Amino acid sequence: MNFDEHIESAPAAAPVLTVSALNQAVSRLLERSFPLTWISGEVSNFTRAASGHWYFTLKDDGAQVRAVMFRGRAQYASFVPREGDKVEVRALVTLYGPRGDYQINVEAIRRAGVGSLFEAFQRLKEKLDAEGLFHPDRKRALPIFPRTVGIVTSPQAAALRDVLAALKRRAPHVQVVLYPTPVQGQLAAAKIAAAIDTASLRNDCDVLIVCRGGGSIEDLWSFNDEEVAYAVANCRMPVISGVGHETDFTICDFAADLRAATPTAAAELAVTPRADWIGSLKADVIDVRRAMRRKVNDAGQTLDGYTRRLLNPSAQIDQQRHKLQAMAAAITHANRAPLTQARHQLDRLSGRLGARKPEVSGARSVLASLQHRAAISINTQLGQRRDALAALASQLELLNPQRTLERGYAIVTDEAGAIMRAPTQLKPRSIVTVRLAEGTAQIGIDSVS
Repeated sequence: MNFDEHIESAPAAAPVLTVSALNQAVSRLLERSFPLTWISGEVSNFTRAASGHWYFTLKDDGAQVRAVMFRGRAQYASFVPREGDKVEVRALVTLYGPRGDYQINVEAIRRAGVGSLFEAFQRLKEKLDAEGLFHPDRKRALPIFPRTVGIVTSPQAAALRDVLAALKRRAPHVQVVLYPTPVQGQLAAAKIAAAIDTASLRNDCDVLIVCRGGGSIEDLWSFNDEEVAYAVANCRMPVISGVGHETDFTICDFAADLRAATPTAAAELAVTPRADWIGSLKADVIDVRRAMRRKVNDAGQTLDGYTRRLLNPSAQIDQQRHKLQAMAAAITHANRAPLTQARHQLDRLSGRLGARKPEVSGARSVLASLQHRAAISINTQLGQRRDALAALASQLELLNPQRTLERGYAIVTDEAGAIMRAPTQLKPRSIVTVRLAEGTAQIGIDSVS
């Protein structure tokens, strides 16, 4: 049997796949077997293509896998990964057909540990918000003219240099007080809170800036601490939070009275440029001068009006003198006329009285004689009456009961005071009063015979 005969008599063979078909079948198998999954690893060989796609290798200590993140997904990433970054990616396992390379298509990327940190951030934010720590009513307005600005940050931080440069540029007259503290590390949160409490206790600044530069969520985690939030909320002076960059948010930002996008922005919000104040003051000076000039001009015009209405002082004095003389003459005439009239009337009445006055000299002599005769008569009658009174007194004295009592007699009266004249009026066991010449006595009657 020749070769052609052998081929015709052989059983039918399995279908032959092309390389493209094989890779497509493997790709579908991988995608069905591994749905979207979170994978952690370290970034290596990162490349950002002109198309906007990201290409990198994700590796750990024992293996690596190629990864691609297309522009439509990469534009929503919160950061651009760098060589050596620890990340977590949500990816679809697939196969790149043209090269036959197994790879992962990344849908989302975050820094390693960000998931648990973000959940802790959300829990703390909700708790403090429920306690009212972030309520707008607790926010205080910044002072208009701060004289001293406090800064809570690390002395070695670049953010401090940015804040100091901004303050010096905008308001070189403002004093700065630094409250040094670490802004990153295991114990940084407690030290940040202690620095804020120290600034509040000393109360030697008008506004406080809490700041640090940008970084990963782990770098900024010290500002997501509950103790720091309470220290910011309880601070005596208004607090501006300038932590991280514009896209970074921390618990400190929500607790502060004002959030700034960057530390430099915090410094710009804390003070108003001196040039602006000087310009405002110059404008105020111009307005005041203009108002004063207008006031002086108005006063001058008023004075001119008063001057036109005002008479010459000498003429006004002469006018008042003439008026006074006229009033004096009127008063003199008014007083003299009634007096003259009264004098004339008095003279007339005196004449009439003299004509009608009677002659009383003879009557006066008769009156004197009558008075003498009346006095003699009165004295005679008084003597006669006095003698008669003496005779009557002698007779009365003879009839005086007291004289009878002095001769040894007594007056007996009963309890009612009635005089008892007969023995029949006396009753046994009764009390009688006996009046003697020199007093009285009460006597009990034993029996009457």
